[in-house]
Amino acid sequence: MARSHARVATDRPNRYAKQLASHFGRKIETNWDEETGQGSLSFSFGTAAMTATPDALLLVVEGADDDLGRLEDVVGRHLVRFGTKDELVAEWHRADGTPGTVQRNEEEAAAEQA
Repeated sequence: MARSHARVATDRPNRYAKQLASHFGRKIETNWDEETGQGSLSFSFGTAAMTATPDALLLVVEGADDDLGRLEDVVGRHLVRFGTKDELVAEWHRADGTPGTVQRNEEEAAAEQA
């Protein structure tokens, strides 16, 4: 199994993790425990673990090598969309040292490229 992690800086990690679990819960198995600040998303092509810390939401995705980019994108893209006002950025770091993907607000990304 390939693995990748992201540390998404936010002062509302519990809110965003709960929102991810609720959103994906309509289609896949999810859980979120407010007391422990931990939860998971179980896709058919891999899993995502979520851990809330005081200043960030920690994400870890695991799946087949060919599915790792897809997992990063699906989890990161939804999180960034939910946190548009907070300008969340999900920058993934793969366990094997290869570059991961980055998800950020499209307007912010376009401004950086200009």
